[in-house]
Amino acid sequence: MRSMAAHSLPAPPARQWFRRNLLTWYRANGRDLPWRRTDDPYHILVSEVMLQQTQVDRVLPKYHEWLGKYPSLEALASADEREVSETWRPLGYNIRPRRLQSIARESVARYGGELPSDAETLLSFKGIGAYTAGAIRSFAFGQRAAILDTNVARVLYRVFIGRGDIKSHAMRKHLWRVSETLVPYKHVFDFNQALMDFGATVCSARQPKCGRCPLTRQCKSFERLKTTPTP
Repeated sequence: MRSMAAHSLPAPPARQWFRRNLLTWYRANGRDLPWRRTDDPYHILVSEVMLQQTQVDRVLPKYHEWLGKYPSLEALASADEREVSETWRPLGYNIRPRRLQSIARESVARYGGELPSDAETLLSFKGIGAYTAGAIRSFAFGQRAAILDTNVARVLYRVFIGRGDIKSHAMRKHLWRVSETLVPYKHVFDFNQALMDFGATVCSARQPKCGRCPLTRQCKSFERLKTTPTP
């Protein structure tokens, strides 16, 4: 089995090529989603929690309803818990609204009803992990912060690695390092949104659209596919 030591990080020219092609694709094909029209940390937190294990088309109406009812962390913190759970339905994974309300209450109690912008404090909230902290930092605060969800991991694995167990702990750690290496100093918001969109719409889990992919020229998985003998 190939060790993680054998997987190097993308070289600077490969990083630049990847960023340029991905951003060009996103500017022509990125989805128009309401949470992409805001830099409000609370709104972005709501969208990220709702999108966990849930398709975008199911989240859209609930996102608007939720923010109409709980427009701020203060409003959510003071809301009735049963009403909050009812409002969440039918999204499922019903621990999520309780976690959101817990984050809201802690924000009000400790941070004046605002979400902090630094990684360490964000990660101290129960319910905010490395991905959500990176999303809040990059989308709300414009910081150079990496993200890694299922879609992003799949894109980075296929393009830069192409072999080994994507689900292994060691591979996950390596993919985080790849993501951190790739984040640009400018256009961080667009770049991270592009990674997620690309994984959802082009580099999908089943039947990836390699024929319309702008990254095949440097994609390790596509290269292996071309060189694998047909049985």
